[in-house]
Amino acid sequence: MAIAKRKKRFFNVEIPIINKTTQLRAYEQKELIGRYLKYDLTRNLRGKATILTLKTVFEGETVIASPVAITLLPYYARRMVRRGTNYVEDSFLTPTGETSVRIKPFLVTRRRVSRAVRKALRNKAKEELVLWAKENDSQKMFEDILKGKIQKELSLKLKKIYPLSLCEIRALKVEEKKE
Repeated sequence: MAIAKRKKRFFNVEIPIINKTTQLRAYEQKELIGRYLKYDLTRNLRGKATILTLKTVFEGETVIASPVAITLLPYYARRMVRRGTNYVEDSFLTPTGETSVRIKPFLVTRRRVSRAVRKALRNKAKEELVLWAKENDSQKMFEDILKGKIQKELSLKLKKIYPLSLCEIRALKVEEKKE
């Protein structure tokens, strides 16, 4: 008895956060549910090397990919840190409306600064990002990072402590969804 061979086909997956459509291979459209995909945003963000991680969900007849994480690639961060500057990093978990997210800010000063200034920058950045996360949901947070809105606001607030040459969110990841 011969078994009929199944052939994988391409199915369209919509990515509404960046208004793009991509294709994934599967035997049936139902198999795409819960699949993770990575999308390189380097060209869209004019050279800022960024990877967007998405998870697929089934909505009506279409498959939609919603963002789970956004990450700045390490080589971009290394390139931004010049000789004679300092960088400040942090990592913390904070609740949003319906999820908990891990935020990793990345700040580069214009010149070398003391440890006290770096600590003040780190604490103020954490305070501002926690407030921002509380008043927004994760979808809005991803949109703000892609537009550079939060980076600009954060840079202006941290400028009062010490002017920065770079203010980025190195990573934003949805850790857990509340039921």
